[in-house]
Amino acid sequence: MAQAKTLTKEEMTRVLDYINTRRFAERNRAMMLLTHLAGLRIGEVACLRWSDVMNLDGSVKDEIRLLPDMTKGRHARTVFVNIKLREELQAYAAQAKCVSRSYPFFASQKSVKAGFSANSLAQAFALLYEGACSGRSNTDPPCRFNIDPGRIVAFALGNCG
Repeated sequence: MAQAKTLTKEEMTRVLDYINTRRFAERNRAMMLLTHLAGLRIGEVACLRWSDVMNLDGSVKDEIRLLPDMTKGRHARTVFVNIKLREELQAYAAQAKCVSRSYPFFASQKSVKAGFSANSLAQAFALLYEGACSGRSNTDPPCRFNIDPGRIVAFALGNCG
């Protein structure tokens, strides 16, 4: 399978601008930026717990350790959190309710305790990309996105060929 195309800065800005107009903007921005800035897969984002992301003092960790059962290849890995991502995660955490450090970091609308499954999160991302595409004017180049089940990062503008 070919490598999925990553979003350009302009494309990411368009998606984030759209997210800012929707419900749960802080949560969706944080999830989107985890995939874009840290390279996490959708399933890895869905598996994150409060204890994986936040220190006991309420600050965001410098690195997120993904356990083997959280990753595609069943190999543990460490993801470093840059300043921009740390700020986004801190903004989300400040408005979210941490009921228990063992609960999912990203609560779904249905369940704070269960959170998202990888499939439901992939569908949520697809709707966000679709919404970012549909809000364009007729003079803009055509917009299309492709979804790789593991990593939703393919999003193309203009002549997609």
